[in-house]
Amino acid sequence: MKLKDRVAIVTGGGSGIGAASATAFAAEGARVMVVDIDETHAKRTVETIEKMGGRAVAMHGDVTTAATNEAIVARAMALWSRLDIFFANAGVPQWKTEVEDVDEALYDTIMAVNVKGVFLGAKYAMPVMKKARRGVFLVTASTAGIRPRPGGQVYAASKGAVITFTKGLALEAAPYGVRVVALAPVATFTPMLATFMNKREVDEEGLAAYIATVPLGRLNQPEDLARAAVFLASDDAAMITGSCVEVDGGRCI
Repeated sequence: MKLKDRVAIVTGGGSGIGAASATAFAAEGARVMVVDIDETHAKRTVETIEKMGGRAVAMHGDVTTAATNEAIVARAMALWSRLDIFFANAGVPQWKTEVEDVDEALYDTIMAVNVKGVFLGAKYAMPVMKKARRGVFLVTASTAGIRPRPGGQVYAASKGAVITFTKGLALEAAPYGVRVVALAPVATFTPMLATFMNKREVDEEGLAAYIATVPLGRLNQPEDLARAAVFLASDDAAMITGSCVEVDGGRCI
């Protein structure tokens, strides 16, 4: 098992990439705290993990608040006395919108969840990891932060910000033996997919248009990101830090 006896926190762990990654971490031997603003979804992920014999707990939390991030790190330490992996995965999408039509409140929400949420996770997880002189801090970025699509400028900016944050944080963390890595997925089959397609529901037209932009000819499944996250969190990736790993079927070439 690649993550035997390690402790992981996954934000946005109630669905999509977060749920798949929390489950994959547990399958590799980690104890997992599943954090989500929808506690019902977090508990559903925990039930999946427990049914396969894994160990996990659910916790409700809003990643845009310092109180949540402080509390989830404190609870992980109280339960398991260590923190090896923090996956700052929680995020929100953007409908395709011309910049003059973007509501200021939407801008604030996207930046709060996608950027501030990552910063606050690091603010409270990093001191624990630095003290232990071990750990991996993972961030869900996006190909939008590298190669934006029209009408998603605020979302793209938020993901570009966390890619740069990853690099800066990696330099800070390296002397302590802590690694920081971002993952940049192309469009993925998650609850956000329809929004990215600017549709109420995913349809064949939207899928065909997106798939046509991916050289490997398909979109991500959440499990594609989960497998990448397991690798990056494990000792197999011991020399990877500060990178933004594109899990995109060639989209960013």
